[in-house]
Amino acid sequence: MWDASSPRPWKDTKDLMAFTHSRRDNEPVSPRRVRARRRTSVIGLALLVAGIVAGCSAPSGGAAPSSSADAGTPVKGGELKVATSGSDPGCLDGHQISSEYMQFFGRVIYDNLVAQDDSGKIVPWLATSWDISPDGKTYTFHLRKGVTFQDGTPFNAEAVKVNFEHMLDPKTKSPLAGNYIRPYQSSTVVDPYTLKVDLQYAYSPFLDVLAQGWLGFDSPKQIQDDPASLCTKPIGTGPFEVESYTKQQSVVVKRNPDYDWAPAYTKHTGPAYLDGIEFDFVTEDSVRYNSLVSGQYDLTTAAPPENAAALKADPQFTYVNTPRTGMPVVWEFNQSRAPFDDINVRKAFRAAVNVPAVDKSVGFGFLYPVDTYLGTRTQFFDPSTKGKFSYDPKLANKLLDTAGWTERDSDGYRTKDGKRLSVVINVSDPTTQPLVDQIQAAVKKVGIELVNRTVTVAQATQLRYAGDYDVISGAWHTNTPDVMYILFNSASIPTPSAPGQNLSFTRDADIDAWTQEARETTDPAKQKELYSKVQKRLIDIAPGLPLYEYSAVYAYNNTTVHGIQSVNTHPVPYFVNAWKSR
Repeated sequence: MWDASSPRPWKDTKDLMAFTHSRRDNEPVSPRRVRARRRTSVIGLALLVAGIVAGCSAPSGGAAPSSSADAGTPVKGGELKVATSGSDPGCLDGHQISSEYMQFFGRVIYDNLVAQDDSGKIVPWLATSWDISPDGKTYTFHLRKGVTFQDGTPFNAEAVKVNFEHMLDPKTKSPLAGNYIRPYQSSTVVDPYTLKVDLQYAYSPFLDVLAQGWLGFDSPKQIQDDPASLCTKPIGTGPFEVESYTKQQSVVVKRNPDYDWAPAYTKHTGPAYLDGIEFDFVTEDSVRYNSLVSGQYDLTTAAPPENAAALKADPQFTYVNTPRTGMPVVWEFNQSRAPFDDINVRKAFRAAVNVPAVDKSVGFGFLYPVDTYLGTRTQFFDPSTKGKFSYDPKLANKLLDTAGWTERDSDGYRTKDGKRLSVVINVSDPTTQPLVDQIQAAVKKVGIELVNRTVTVAQATQLRYAGDYDVISGAWHTNTPDVMYILFNSASIPTPSAPGQNLSFTRDADIDAWTQEARETTDPAKQKELYSKVQKRLIDIAPGLPLYEYSAVYAYNNTTVHGIQSVNTHPVPYFVNAWKSR
């Protein structure tokens, strides 16, 4: 187990390719595709092919090259064509959205104060160094000189201050970036390249979240003079700048000729090699796969699981399947209403599903089951929490008897006081149907009716924000164990004024106390102890049904594309070293 100042348990990008971010859907997360939203609620959108779990002899497909030297001397020029899964995010400003697209757009258009290197350690980027006060409440950042935004505006302390304020401005309605720096109180410009940041309390995940793609920096001039353009043509300091954004079709970026401040771990100096990149929104799995194989695209995100074996077997392609940190794919139970307000029903549902068998059936052997509420690659993951529950239909039946659901109707479903034991899941993505069908059949055997209610994406989102669901599928990626505060602290329960992410409506005094204390301590040993308690408590209260690791999956043609790296905070392609051979 590692602490905040030491390397993560994996060695380098060739060993694992490290980290990602979050996603929520009111739809069962589909193992067939990964959509481009963070935690929106459309049961199925987000769970693509899960990756290699520690200790599993899973088909990893290998890691992307860690440097462009792998294929010889980089060639400057050319355009990379990328097929991305999911629908249009609707906005390209990381401060205003929670879309998964910001995992790679955040490294294409933007830069961050800090980075996470190949070992997982937080290292300098646009901040060359920082000082932390003894009480953990004040961070003083010393900024890199000579950095400019793509509109010529200098990057300095005032620019960082404006960006922090923009993230937290109620007008921004930030679903993610603002929440990640919620303990922020104020900033003081000490001098043009020194910024003092005061927090409301010691917030241990602060540096970790500052490394994430959603917390890159917009031009302060654009924020102040033309905020309406932030969504359509944001101006950052990154290696590429937005050339065009055609809704529902594509985002095209071109090289930033002035770029010369990539993080040190990339071993890159000067501008990017590529002239530009075209990202096309291609929602159909088969189209992305066939277009990659035919050469129409150089790289595809969310490589379909049914094609994983073929891609792995073909030396022309590199297939990457990397588990994300945070919460794995979990069907979360709405504990605020019946029937999941009864812990016996929650535990019975969990025990009724043979998760490994379901995962194997719907994931073509490329999903890896979990039985914990924290991803196994997450800092302070407690291995002792594995194996604490399993498929046990006898136990499920016993628990339902204890809960009073002792009668059966003519269809074989359990009843109590004349009412059927029935739960509803809202489905807006047809690709999730095989997963729903498998679980539906499993719980029926113990007398639980799982009703598949077909809804539109808009309806699903509305139901999610209204808390009008019995079970909801989601995953949440972040590079800090503070994910357990985000998802299970009662302060994160959604309200009309705050779009919280505690979709299981967990209210537990111990979890509240432990996750808050873990936020406020900078002692790694204490954090490890507290997060272990939270993980064990989650096993006890059964807030959902864990299914499989939430992974980043992509593939590319390695005969023409070279230098693809991993974003270490998010295990997605990083293009600053990418180049095409001719």
